[in-house]
Amino acid sequence: MSKQLKKGDEVSWNTSQGKTEGRVVKKQSGPTKIKGHSVKASKAEPQYIVQSDKAGKRAAHKPDELKKL
Repeated sequence: MSKQLKKGDEVSWNTSQGKTEGRVVKKQSGPTKIKGHSVKASKAEPQYIVQSDKAGKRAAHKPDELKKL
């Protein structure tokens, strides 16, 4: 079952530095690039663009990697 998150939802995710919290910026349903990295999102397998509360940086994550707070 796929998670349904929306813009502004507070979420957490794991990084190499540990657990990070932030907000959903948008649902990405097509290919894009973030910080030079390709994001292979599609309508069948969307990803979420999230922004870290601490650093303000953006990243793309699959729904299963995010935990709604």
